[in-house]
Amino acid sequence: MQPNSCELKVLDLVPFGQTGSASRFFALRLTRPAWETWRPGQFVMLRPRNFGLDIPWARPFGICHMTTRHMICFFQVRGRGTQRMAELRHGDIVRVWGPLGRGFVMEQDTPTLLLAGGMGIVPFVGYVNLHPKPWNVTMLFGHREHISCYPVDSINEHVPVDSLREQENGDLDNFIYTIQERMRDIADQKGLVLACGPTPFMRTVQAFATEMGVRCQLSLENRMACGVGACLGCVTRTTKAWPVETRRESPVQVCTHGPVFWADQVEL
Repeated sequence: MQPNSCELKVLDLVPFGQTGSASRFFALRLTRPAWETWRPGQFVMLRPRNFGLDIPWARPFGICHMTTRHMICFFQVRGRGTQRMAELRHGDIVRVWGPLGRGFVMEQDTPTLLLAGGMGIVPFVGYVNLHPKPWNVTMLFGHREHISCYPVDSINEHVPVDSLREQENGDLDNFIYTIQERMRDIADQKGLVLACGPTPFMRTVQAFATEMGVRCQLSLENRMACGVGACLGCVTRTTKAWPVETRRESPVQVCTHGPVFWADQVEL
């Protein structure tokens, strides 16, 4: 699918996990782009007009969800670009191009475990909304911030969500143990694991997938500048399992060949 560029209007910007007057998590709702189709796990490049000349590059964001009327992107304020996005208001204009990359597989009759770490929860909002048989899907969510900072309710109304928060010594070990046990259950069911989150989290999931022989897809969070494979700023190395017909001597771009990859086909 070729990416389309368009200008969308901001419908609203909803803060999550607000403490007093400060919030670092937001759901940005834009008018719907004129795309015929999209897949959960794909992303868009956003560049609001308020970036001006001092922020030249667009920013990549996973598509949280789309309806017939709007598109939602969920983000955390981490730097200049996202801070400027947190200042958007109703009616502001945002340049968007997408949908970009490759999304998650969706097998309606296969037991499916969603594993999310922190902001890795974002693409699974759309996934559970579009899944034709959500009773075959479960989620395990690990996070550091308070759970109110994340769009958990949008997932929990469709599939059961177990969440574990890392606050003190031992919490991370408990989360890793729980990942292992949940993946073992899915492996016994000949099921599917889909994961999104920070790189250390993905390495853990990949290692368990290899050990258990469970089919697993990972959505990588490499930094991106262009989103269309031109700048080579988001490359990742592939393994011998990478399809021969597309194998290259050099690493592949995450933005065009991913961000979703089969776990046995990439090196983290």
